[in-house]
Amino acid sequence: MDAYFYIILVVGLLSTAVCLAAGILKKAPNDVTILSVAAVEVALLVYLVGSVIRVVAGEPIAGEAWEFWGYLVTAMLLPPAAVYWSILERTRWSNFVLAAVGVTALVMAARMNQIWY
Repeated sequence: MDAYFYIILVVGLLSTAVCLAAGILKKAPNDVTILSVAAVEVALLVYLVGSVIRVVAGEPIAGEAWEFWGYLVTAMLLPPAAVYWSILERTRWSNFVLAAVGVTALVMAARMNQIWY
């Protein structure tokens, strides 16, 4: 596991905890929950930039490159989709949708690490 994975691990779990707590407390999505998901997106952007730099520097991806980039692009699409959902449906249930983003990004980052190494 590399530093990019651990960044997503910490940010993703914190975001999930914040969003789950808001959902359990029956609160509508707010700045804190939405910004926590935005932090996951920023962590994924850091992963993207780091991965591009590593590839340009000549470090090969051990697995299928298309699979790695597909996971990364898919993971990056999840936070904006969840935020869009939470803006359209301003109920406590949207916080559970937001909570799923952190865990999903974490699982996808673990898979991307397996593909890379």
